[in-house]
Amino acid sequence: MSDFLRAARHEPVERIPVWLMRQAGRSLPEYRKLRERWRLVDIVTQPELCAEVTLQPVRRLGVDAAVMFADIMLPLGAMGIDFELVEDVGPVISNPVRSASDVDRLRTPPAEESVPQVLAAVRYVAAESPVPLICFSGAPFTLASYMIEGRPSRDFKLTKSFMYSEPVAFERLLEKLATVATDYLAKQVAAGAEAIQLFDSWMGALTVEDYEARVLPHSRAVFEGTAGLGVPRIHFGTQTAGLLELMAAAGPDVVSLDWRVPLDWGWQRVGFDRGIQGNLDPALLLAPPDVLRERVRGVLRRAAGRPGHIFNLGHGVLPETPLENLQLLVDTVHSWSPVPA
Repeated sequence: MSDFLRAARHEPVERIPVWLMRQAGRSLPEYRKLRERWRLVDIVTQPELCAEVTLQPVRRLGVDAAVMFADIMLPLGAMGIDFELVEDVGPVISNPVRSASDVDRLRTPPAEESVPQVLAAVRYVAAESPVPLICFSGAPFTLASYMIEGRPSRDFKLTKSFMYSEPVAFERLLEKLATVATDYLAKQVAAGAEAIQLFDSWMGALTVEDYEARVLPHSRAVFEGTAGLGVPRIHFGTQTAGLLELMAAAGPDVVSLDWRVPLDWGWQRVGFDRGIQGNLDPALLLAPPDVLRERVRGVLRRAAGRPGHIFNLGHGVLPETPLENLQLLVDTVHSWSPVPA
């Protein structure tokens, strides 16, 4: 078993595993070369291209896991959501969800119907990758936020307004999205994924009260629905300092921390009985090498050799990141002794 899977299962490792969110993409020269010919939408809809981009950082950097190059919006098209992946903007939806009738019209098709190209790419990567493949889904709340806002948002005022003014419809929307996410994750595992991650990128926009009452039950439903798959399950969010205990309560095997909390403090709140992922500030990859190296070691010191630590960033790799710093990060983590002090 790989060190990544051992750590995700809260077992001792020979070497601290490391992978980086958005490790495949604009920071790699081989990806930029592909983009001279192919648009983003072309890559995510062509299984062989998608698999190639997924494997590029594994070959280049020696990371301990591959993460599927996909977009969390992809399963929503077959639900009835018309969206476009706009460069430097994100998903833009032409028919946002703004009423109970909009929720009622949404379908919950199986992944074989909604994202066959992703499942084909998963099978391809699983057969070719020398390291475990992580697949993912957007969490119900984050997907709902895109669907309601119609595009990326900073304040989520439309989402919150809908949540407060149409509570029954909001609940029904998250139920549908939990059904789709659970099936999508299960089908990716069946295709060869060895770990899965639930992305709730925007959960930090909520109060503790609203998250616990309105969102947590649906994230928990996804984790309960994937509990029997036999693979580690990771829960990711940002700006979650006030929600860490509730993230753990959703039922994941590993909780991902962003960089806004010290790793040891966050791990204590999550519980040392489960794994932790993180949590370097992605902007530190733009720092001088000596600064980066020391801050990577600082995260590792806070982990203190406890079983269950997967090194990662607190969010995704920034496109301006120097390739040399990515390699320095990976090499620094791999040279660190996991033996407790």
